[in-house]
Amino acid sequence: MTTLSRRRFLSGAATVLTISAAPGVLASPPKTLRIGWTAWSDAEAVTHTAKQLIEAKLATKVELVMTDIALQYAGLQRGQIDLMLMAWLPNTHKGYWDKVQGDVEDLGALYTDAKLGWAVPDYIPKSVLNSLDDLKKPDVKDKLKGQIQGIDAGSGLMRSSEQALKAYGLDYRLLTASDAAMVSALDRAMRKNEWIVVTTWSPHWLFSQYKIRYLEEPQKVLGGAEEIHALARKGFTADFPKVAAFIRNFKIPLSDLEGVMFKARSSSYDKEAAAYIASHPQLVSKWLSAAL
Repeated sequence: MTTLSRRRFLSGAATVLTISAAPGVLASPPKTLRIGWTAWSDAEAVTHTAKQLIEAKLATKVELVMTDIALQYAGLQRGQIDLMLMAWLPNTHKGYWDKVQGDVEDLGALYTDAKLGWAVPDYIPKSVLNSLDDLKKPDVKDKLKGQIQGIDAGSGLMRSSEQALKAYGLDYRLLTASDAAMVSALDRAMRKNEWIVVTTWSPHWLFSQYKIRYLEEPQKVLGGAEEIHALARKGFTADFPKVAAFIRNFKIPLSDLEGVMFKARSSSYDKEAAAYIASHPQLVSKWLSAAL
C-alpha cells in the first residue's frame, strides 16, 4: 500500500509527504480528492477557487495537502496526491517534469504569461542597478549586504536563482524563506528606504502593492514566459471524470488572478475566491460546461 505521512512544523510552513511506494499503486479510487499546494500567492488563489467549485458543483470532497513543490511532483508520480495546480512549464519545473511526465496526466494550462525574476525597489537608481550584471559592483554588493532574499528551498525559482549566481559570477548569499517571509523582508527594507533584491514572479500581488521592478537578466538563466499547468496522477481522469473536465476548462485571466491575490491580503484567499466565483457567473459556467 502507498503510505502518506505528514509532519506539520510549528511554524505552519508545510506538510511533508514521505514517498514510500511504486508509481501508480492505488487500492481503489479515493472518495476524497487530494490537491497538493505550496503557499505561493498565485497557487493559493487558484487552489482555493478550484476547491470551492469542485465541492459545491461537482459534489466531491477536497483535501488540500500543503507540501514542498518537489514532493508534489513525487506525490503525483506515486499516487499519493491526485492533483496539483502549480506546474511551471516548460522551463522552471523542467527538472521535475522530465522525471514524472510518463507517470502523470497534463490537464493543460491554467494561465499563461507568467515570469520569474529578481526585483528591486524603484527608488534604487537604474543607473546603478538595472541588471544582474550590476550586482558585481562592490558598492552595490555592499548596499545589499551581499545577500539575495529568496523563497522556499527546492522551488523552481530558487533552483534557477542558484544557477544565476553561478552564471553571473555573483558572490552573494541566497536566503531561503517562505513567500510571506520574503514579502515581509521587502516591506521592512522599503519602509527604511534600504536596498534589497528579492526573488519573485508574476503573477504576484507585490507588483500592485509596491513600486518594484524586475532586474534585467540578459543570459535568461531565470527563463522567459511560462505557462502554469494542472497536473494529475495517472488514472485521475478515469477516477474523477467530471473534475478532470472542469480542470481542463479552468482558464483564469492573469489580471483577474492578480486581483484576487491582492484583495486576499486584507481578508483571505478562501473569501476572495468565493467573491470571484460569485461575481463571474458566465466564466464559471464556461469552466463547468463540460463537467455538468
